[in-house]
Amino acid sequence: MTKDKGHIIAIGGGGFGRTPDKPIIEKYILDQSKVKNPNICFFPTASAERQDYIDNYYKAFSTLDCNPTHISLFSRTPDLESEFDKSDIIYIGGGNTKSMLAVFQEWNINQLLLKAYENGKILAGVSAGAICWFNKGITDSWADELKVLDCLDFLPGCCCPHYDGEKDRRPSVMEFINSGIIESCLAIEDGAAAHFKNGKLLNAISFYKGANVFNIYNKDDKIYEIPMDSINIY
Repeated sequence: MTKDKGHIIAIGGGGFGRTPDKPIIEKYILDQSKVKNPNICFFPTASAERQDYIDNYYKAFSTLDCNPTHISLFSRTPDLESEFDKSDIIYIGGGNTKSMLAVFQEWNINQLLLKAYENGKILAGVSAGAICWFNKGITDSWADELKVLDCLDFLPGCCCPHYDGEKDRRPSVMEFINSGIIESCLAIEDGAAAHFKNGKLLNAISFYKGANVFNIYNKDDKIYEIPMDSINIY
């Protein structure tokens, strides 16, 4: 019998980085855990461990029923395998996806994340922490233009965050599909999230009013942009 994998909750934008006093999607993430007061561990790696971002994380999650911690990879780093074993939820923050994945590779975090996922734990994240779970992601890691980046491949396909929040996102997705660089894209607006369980989409979530998750694909030389039915938690 195949063991079920865990949850992946990919957030397009928003959350505690912008509004730490309104931890709506954060509560949703915690509610997926079967543990009464889950241990949640934050990796602020992609933001170069910005202190204000870490502060906002604690401000949001300290109001909820959980035990928040974070991991630094740029100062003295604790035993990562032990930290993963203790954690019920791993949250990956936003920032430079390419640089984050390079650091993760050096610290063997890719394998620790995969083990956590295969053991049924909850993985979540925003922006860089949303696209990293997919086969490919659309990233602004380069200053000059958006590019398609190979990611962790826990989930199939390509993901784009900030679909409505940054002006270049939508036209870039359309161009990447039209030119055949990608076949399709899961595009997540700010204030929306896609929740996967055991590798399959469970819910599209709107935690800002009107925020959507789109399935975008090319069929018969026409690009379709289909909004998914969402559950509203705002």
